Amino acid sequence: MSDIHASLHAAAYPSARHEPDLPALTDEQLRARFQPVFDRIARGAVEREQERRLPFEEVRWLREAGFGAVRIPRHYGGLGATLPQFFALLLDLATADSNVSHLLRGHFSFLESRLNHEDEATREFWFPKVVDGALIGYAMAEQSASTTIGTSITRDGDGWLLNGKKFYSTGTIYADWIVATARDGEQLASIAFPATLPGVTRLDDWDGFGQRMTGSGTTVFENVRLRDEHVVRRFDGTVPASYNKAFLQLVLLTSMAGAAQAGVREAIGFVQAKTRAFDVPGESSPRHDPLVQRVVGRLASLSYAANSIVGTVARTLEDTAQRARAGAADDALYAAVEIEAFQAQQVVIDLVLQASTLLFDVGGASATSEARRLDRHWRNARTAASHNPAIFREKMIGDYWLNGTVPPRMPTAEPVRN
Repeated sequence: MSDIHASLHAAAYPSARHEPDLPALTDEQLRARFQPVFDRIARGAVEREQERRLPFEEVRWLREAGFGAVRIPRHYGGLGATLPQFFALLLDLATADSNVSHLLRGHFSFLESRLNHEDEATREFWFPKVVDGALIGYAMAEQSASTTIGTSITRDGDGWLLNGKKFYSTGTIYADWIVATARDGEQLASIAFPATLPGVTRLDDWDGFGQRMTGSGTTVFENVRLRDEHVVRRFDGTVPASYNKAFLQLVLLTSMAGAAQAGVREAIGFVQAKTRAFDVPGESSPRHDPLVQRVVGRLASLSYAANSIVGTVARTLEDTAQRARAGAADDALYAAVEIEAFQAQQVVIDLVLQASTLLFDVGGASATSEARRLDRHWRNARTAASHNPAIFREKMIGDYWLNGTVPPRMPTAEPVRN
C-alpha cells in the first residue's frame, strides 16, 4: 500500500489506528464455529417446508453464534471474515436452507455499506449492536403502478411520523432494526429505526412458490414516531458508485448454488438407500447402475460449476473492497465488478435450474414424494432467479462489451407527487 493509500485508509478507519492487529481467522476456524449451527438448521429444513414454519429459532442460533457479525472487523468485536470466507460460509448456510441465507441479504448488504462508509461514527453506532446480536432488515420496495415511493415522513413536534406500506421486505420480520426509504416532501430520505416501535406491523404474507420462509412480505407503518437520529440522510436521486449491487447479486447466486448443492446431497442419499429400480426385477442396487451414476455425476458437476463461479466473483469483490478502502477504486472498477456479477448470474441460474430438475432422474416417481420435498430446491432457485431479471442484465452485459455503456447506478425511486 502506498503512503497516500495508507493515509486514506487511516482516514476511513480512524479507530483502527489505535487498535492492535488481531490475527485473521482461518477458513477452518470459521467453519468449526458455524458448521454445527448449519447442520442443525439443515436437519429441520424439510419439516419447515412442510409446515411453512418461519425459522425464528434457527435465526436465533445464528445470532448466538455471531454469524451476523462475521464481516465486522475484529477490532470492533466481529470475526473479520474476508469476502471469499463470508461467501463460502453463506454457501454452507444456503446448502442447509437457502431461505435462511436469503433472508440475511439486507443485513449483510447494509453492513457492507457501513464498512465502506466515510463516517467512522456510523460504524461506532452500528457495529456494537450487530456484535451483540442485532439483525437489520430492508423495507424498500412498494407494490404500486410505478417505482414511486408513497411511504412518507412528516414533521411532528420535535420528531417525525412515518406512514406507508412496503412489500418484498425480505428478512425484516426477523430483524431488530429496519432500514427503509421514505419521502420528505420532494426529497427522499433513508431512515433506520427499531423494528419494535409502536405502529410497525410485519406480516408473513409472501405468497411466492419458493423462498417461502424468507419473510418477504408486507411491512406497514402507521404513525410510527421517529426521532431526528432515525433519519439517516436525504438524497437527490443519485447513488454513489460502489460494489453493493454486485454484492447483493452474489448473495442471491450463493443461495441458488446452495439449493443446488443441497439437492445433489439429498439425491445421493436417496440413491444410496434404494434397493429397487424401474424395470429391474427383484432387489437391485441403483447406486451401482451406470445410468444413475451418470446422472449423479452430472449433478455434482453442475453444482461444482455454480460453486466455482460464486467463489470467483467473491474473490473479485474482495479485491474491489480492498482497493475501495485504499482509495484506489473508481467508477470503471465498480462497473467491471457489476458486469462480472451479471455474467455470473446468466450462467449460475442455468446451472442450478438444470441441477434442480435433473435430480429427479435418480429415482423415478418416488423422488417426487412430498415427504422428501426435493421440489423445494427448484422452487427456491427459480424464485431467487426471478429477482433482478436476468434478461435485463444480459442486455446490459452486451451493451457494456459492445459500446462501453456502464450499468446504471442502483435506481432511486422518485417521491410521489400529488
